[in-house]
Amino acid sequence: MNLKTVAVFGASGKLGQHVLRVLAARGLAVRALVHRTPIVGENITCVSGSISNIASVRETIAGADAVVHLATTKEDPETFFDVAMRGTWNILEACRESDVQQVLLFGGDAAQGIWFFPQPIPIDENHALTAYPGYYAFSKVMEEQMAEQYSIQYGVPYTVLRASWVFDGDDLLRHFSLLENVNPSEPGHGFGAVPENVMQLVRGGREHVPILVDENGTALKRHIVHVDDVMQAFDKMLGNPVAVNTSFNIAAPSAFNYRVAAEYISQKTGLPTIEIPCQYHGFEININRAKTLLGYAPENDFFNMADKALAFRQGN
Repeated sequence: MNLKTVAVFGASGKLGQHVLRVLAARGLAVRALVHRTPIVGENITCVSGSISNIASVRETIAGADAVVHLATTKEDPETFFDVAMRGTWNILEACRESDVQQVLLFGGDAAQGIWFFPQPIPIDENHALTAYPGYYAFSKVMEEQMAEQYSIQYGVPYTVLRASWVFDGDDLLRHFSLLENVNPSEPGHGFGAVPENVMQLVRGGREHVPILVDENGTALKRHIVHVDDVMQAFDKMLGNPVAVNTSFNIAAPSAFNYRVAAEYISQKTGLPTIEIPCQYHGFEININRAKTLLGYAPENDFFNMADKALAFRQGN
């Protein structure tokens, strides 16, 4: 595709800032919808408005060759419908009226149920969309469904970048923190319901590295991804005809084992580990489609990600 200008929704968010750097490196002009947070940068035109307003969306997309949709909301019943449902519909509706060559939707593995449901085999792109309870997972499913249907109905060319949980900075260390994931005033937050001995550690402010295990004491597996690998995938998808009307699971080279991971962090930090039984299910993501069709080659396994998180924290 001959891309010159890209419209971006959600440019001020966690991933949006990284997306803008990729677009700048490719010399692409950006038209960004700005709701609250200002965006500053060369070759960026800001349009003030709301994604829930179709006039603002049309103005942002006017003259764009591609659209990148990152705008999202989490578990907020007051905003999720306007941002995720109406916002996505507005984007697709504006795109079918224009000459946009590609709508690149940032999805998430929440659309495939991940560890809320048993996953006997690695999750690939043929896995049914199965939202777990909550607004966010539901919105991820509906966004993908809308994009696919607009392709069928009107020929709107879409690509779904379905990323696993994205980590950056010291996010990984925060996930492997007992104190940051179990709040005495909200038992079970982060790791599900936890036993009283774990709650006592939290109340006493005694940090431990959690090992999430199933009812048999077997450590769970989980697949995540580093933001640098997500941006590698994004760069390979944007403007690539092979990626049109296709979804891609994007994750790290392999899933990690919570016991192995916790012991590695324990060795690096000197903190003790603790087993935490939980009701979730281990899973891994199949990324063969992205590797085969796009040449996606993720560079950050768990250990690289942990080392980067430790270096980030030490540097700050």
